[in-house]
Amino acid sequence: MSRILSSLRYPLIQAPMAFAHDTELPLAVGKTGALGSLAGAMYDTAGLEKALARMKQEGGRPYNLNFFAHRTPSADRAQQDAWFGVLRPYFEAYGLTENDIPSGGGRQPFDADALACVERYRPPVISFHFGLPAPEYLQRVKATGAEVWSSATTVEEAVWLEQNGADVVIAQAWEAGGHRGWFLNRHPDSQSGLFALLPAIRNAVRLPVIAAGGVSDAAAVSAALGLGASAVQVGTAFLLADEALTKPAHRAAIQTARPEDTVVTNLFSGGAARGLYNRFIREAGPMNDAALPFPLAGAAAGALKAAAEKQGCYDFSPFWAGQNAGLCRPGSAAEIVERLCGGIEC
Repeated sequence: MSRILSSLRYPLIQAPMAFAHDTELPLAVGKTGALGSLAGAMYDTAGLEKALARMKQEGGRPYNLNFFAHRTPSADRAQQDAWFGVLRPYFEAYGLTENDIPSGGGRQPFDADALACVERYRPPVISFHFGLPAPEYLQRVKATGAEVWSSATTVEEAVWLEQNGADVVIAQAWEAGGHRGWFLNRHPDSQSGLFALLPAIRNAVRLPVIAAGGVSDAAAVSAALGLGASAVQVGTAFLLADEALTKPAHRAAIQTARPEDTVVTNLFSGGAARGLYNRFIREAGPMNDAALPFPLAGAAAGALKAAAEKQGCYDFSPFWAGQNAGLCRPGSAAEIVERLCGGIEC
């Protein structure tokens, strides 16, 4: 059993959501006795140092620090031209040129600088998306005493994580909002809904399993626990928390969304992620072959998003959301935890 999960009052983890929150949300969630999470991928080294210092100073409770474990790819000139060809009409509409595209993809992988921060601040939980980091990095993370958690979207990935040093598996179902954590098989046909994936992973590994994807109310929390989850991880519901940084337009869209209003798309980062339909997705197609590989597509898509939002337009903004987004309701982090757990305690 996980010592961190055993220490919680509520079997609930707030999902890490890059750029949707800062330290305020995980601190508020932690105060309730659930587990808050900080999205390390959105910080540069100085920003991560500052965030971890605040978590250490003001928290006093366990928290999860999440990183992406991807290897940054490269793209040749032909690939870049093909991707910009998709975006050119939109760039021209907002007075942008290819020179306005910043370098990089905006999402940092787990690297030596991040590892140094982990060793200095020693967060109780380090979680990863897209598998696990290199073995030598993983060994040093575990030497800090941290539990290592990682996302699995298939049974195969869950077994791989168990065999390669993970302490807890997060079963990320097809309903989940945000980026898919897949790393062995990236074909949509390999993906399952939560109530198929969760018991299958539970039967395949000996590790504690956290359920993630489409969990938006107390009934879903109870059902996931009944199917053997040690806890549940929730993202979309916390996008409506008072302490989150979610934009008003995104908040409003979540509350009126139907399951069929979400789609898995690669347009915003190059990685497959579930969010709400918008003009960009409809016109360019949810999965566009020209999109640069994760996270490189995010540089140009981010420049377009920023230019459009300056004019009050959200046609190019990723409104991440799971398939049961419409069941979520606003409130403080404490109110959302209480609503989700409905009296359920560890």
